[in-house]
Amino acid sequence: MQHTCQALGGMVVAPHHLAAQAGRDVLRDGGNAVEAMVAAAATIAVVYPHMNSIGGDGFWLVHRPGHAPCAIDASGPSASLASRSFYAGQRSIPSRGPGAALSVAGTLSGWQLALQRTADWPGTRMPLDRLLQDAIGHARKGIVVSSSQAELTRAKLEQLNGVHGFADVFLRAGQAPRCGDILRQGALADTLAHLARAGLDDFYRGSLAEAVGTELQRIGSPLRTADLQAWSAEVVEPLQLRLADCTIYNLPPSTQGLASLMILGIFERLGVSQGEGFAHVHGLVEATKRAFRVRNRVVTDPRRVPVPPQAELRDELLELLAADIDPDRALPWPEPAQGGDTVWMGAVDRDGCAVSFIQSVYWEFGSAVVLRDTGITWQNRGISFSLDACDLNALEPGRKPFHTLNPALALFDDGRCMPYGTMGGEGQPQTQAAVFTRYARFGMTLQQAIDAPRWLLGRTWGDLSTTLKLEARFDRQLVERLREAGHAVEALPDDYSDTMGHAGALVRHADGRIEGAADPRSDGAAAAVG
Repeated sequence: MQHTCQALGGMVVAPHHLAAQAGRDVLRDGGNAVEAMVAAAATIAVVYPHMNSIGGDGFWLVHRPGHAPCAIDASGPSASLASRSFYAGQRSIPSRGPGAALSVAGTLSGWQLALQRTADWPGTRMPLDRLLQDAIGHARKGIVVSSSQAELTRAKLEQLNGVHGFADVFLRAGQAPRCGDILRQGALADTLAHLARAGLDDFYRGSLAEAVGTELQRIGSPLRTADLQAWSAEVVEPLQLRLADCTIYNLPPSTQGLASLMILGIFERLGVSQGEGFAHVHGLVEATKRAFRVRNRVVTDPRRVPVPPQAELRDELLELLAADIDPDRALPWPEPAQGGDTVWMGAVDRDGCAVSFIQSVYWEFGSAVVLRDTGITWQNRGISFSLDACDLNALEPGRKPFHTLNPALALFDDGRCMPYGTMGGEGQPQTQAAVFTRYARFGMTLQQAIDAPRWLLGRTWGDLSTTLKLEARFDRQLVERLREAGHAVEALPDDYSDTMGHAGALVRHADGRIEGAADPRSDGAAAAVG
């Protein structure tokens, strides 16, 4: 088993080792946690292209000792032309192709805003070209295709092949690349180099915005340059929940951060005293069901939420939801499910500043549209809109789509700061709850908490089933007891399954010691400065 990494000079955790190293090197060169995260975010957009891109969205939680955590919403809205009439005659928004590329890509504006927020921090700011240099180099010189990229490309080839620009970059003679093949992304390298010179805002209000908007219009997307020009990331008030010994934070709608906090708030009221047994797994699964019910009626564009989301975290409501859980029987399921593919990354610097960050194109390779002029893969986050005018997430121009993305952060009364998170659609709140409770309630190390067998209620990675999926390492007696309690258990064949997402976590202690752990299910690492 891997051991939890420890260091004093800073640490970055990412689901690809090259991204973790890029962030670590910025810390080593004197950068802060936000600068390290921008370097890691740019790098992972190159080296893990099936999971994220600069053509996607992002969310930030930033904590500086002595200050309240800051949240940044870098998720773009639907295009001004993206009305239900644009999709007339279709039952739903197409999941791939130009019609799926209907929302502004916000992540670069989030990088820009996060860097602006650190302008008055102590120390010398690092230039943008330094932060992007690793990403540019990897795009230009090439990356080694990971097993997950190869396998997902092969599994989704029928959906991806034939979409504008995809085969030019990500296929070999019309076929999926093999693990170990070398992939070069010259157009993307040129785009990143241009951003390093012109600044990140050029993506929205410069020559790059013109190039992006022109190509999107030409291929039939509803997005235009004007949509990019009209939008910027924004600082938002994070949701927070007080637990017995800490306060946990997450993002408000349009993310499902509310559900992540609710699961832990409900579970704490169940009085479970031992981890890894029936009470632990059953309790978190049942808490998930109650939280998802609330999420499905509340989470939408922040201007349209029917009730204030922070109000759903009131003690009396969490008590009622906890009281509704039968300790021996499962609530019948399913409820409507959400999917998605993402990366979570965390950074802590020597001064204790911490970042919990998530970046996504939604499905693997997003819309599969790769803009030939710029090498940018565009997200398909907007397909979570409904074409039903009565739906809570009905498509309208300028609305934000529902987001599974939600980075988490906990501040403990003893001075510990814990950024944590995962990718994995419906699994994000569930894996967060598993990792947090294993570490903070049941005494596991960070690496043990991430290594341990995981479960997922619902779907992810394009899976349409809503069963309770369990990795193969779970004790057979526990699996049978869950079945007997009424859970629709689906036993997965793998000990470590990609279905469970790629989690990570960091903890900075009051004495300055930093711990970090990456998921063995990923290609990631915890990279540290001594």
